[in-house]
Amino acid sequence: MSFPPAPVLDDLPAGETDPARWYATSLVGVPAPLLGSLEFNAHPRRLRIAGTRASSAGLFSLLDRCGDAAEARDVFEHYLELAFGLAKPAARAAPSELRRWKASYLKLLQGWGMDANGPAGAVLKGWVESRFGLVPTFHKAPLRRFPSPAWVGYLEEKATSRYHSNNIHQQLDLLFEFCQWMLARFGLLGCGTHVQLWRGSSRCEEQVVRGSLRERRCTVRLNNIVSFSLSRETADCFGDWLLQARAPLVKLLLVPGLLDTRSLQGEAEVLALGGDYEVEASYGC
Repeated sequence: MSFPPAPVLDDLPAGETDPARWYATSLVGVPAPLLGSLEFNAHPRRLRIAGTRASSAGLFSLLDRCGDAAEARDVFEHYLELAFGLAKPAARAAPSELRRWKASYLKLLQGWGMDANGPAGAVLKGWVESRFGLVPTFHKAPLRRFPSPAWVGYLEEKATSRYHSNNIHQQLDLLFEFCQWMLARFGLLGCGTHVQLWRGSSRCEEQVVRGSLRERRCTVRLNNIVSFSLSRETADCFGDWLLQARAPLVKLLLVPGLLDTRSLQGEAEVLALGGDYEVEASYGC
C-alpha cells in the first residue's frame, strides 16, 4: 500500500503556517479569537479554568472564611506549599526533593521579572496557550511563520524540565483563580470591571494592527501574556512609547497585593492576558 507524499510547507494553506490565525483549545469556555478581541475587552465575562476550583474546593472553602486580604494570602501560600511541596527541604533530602521545591509559581514569577523572554517567560506563555488558547506573538524574536528558529527556541524553552517537575500549570491555574477571587472579594483594584494600566515599549510599531501610533489612539496586538504597570511614571521608564490601556479585571493573573512577595511589586507590575487592546499612545512623555 502506498501513501501520498507529505505536503510541502509552502503548499500548505496560509492559516496552517501563520500563527496569527491559530488558536488552541480553551479551558475557560470562551473561544480564543473572542477572548483576544476588543469586543471581549469592552464587554468581559467571567473566566474560570475548568475543574480548578472544584479540584481544590477545600482551599476556596478556607478562603471564604478569611476576614481580610492578608489572611487570604497566608491561606493560599500555605495551601500551595503543602499541596506541591514548596517548602525548602532539608539539606539531606533526596535529590528529587531538592529539585522539586524550586519548580514553584513564585520562582517562575521571579524568573519572568528578570527576563520575560527566558525559560520562565516561555513556560508562562505556554500555560496561557494551554488554558486560554492564545498563541504567543514574541519570544526573543517575533513568532511569525512556522516553523522558524524563533519558534523552535520557544518550544524548547517552554518544555524545560526546570519548571515542569512539579505540576507548574496546576500551580498557575490556582494562582489565576486566586487572583480573580481576591479581586472580587477584597477589591484589590477597586470595584469596577476594568482598570487603567500603562506599558512602556520601544517596539510598538510592529504591534499596531489598526490605526497609527501618531494618531494617539490605535489598536495593538500584545503578546499572549504581558506586563503592565499601575503607575504611569514607572511604565515610562521602560520605553520611548507609553501605552495606556483599559484592561478587564477578568484577564489579570497577578496584581500588587495579591502575594506576600516583593519579586514584582517594585514596579507595581500587573500580569495580564494579551490579545488586541485599544490604547492611547504618547511618545517621550
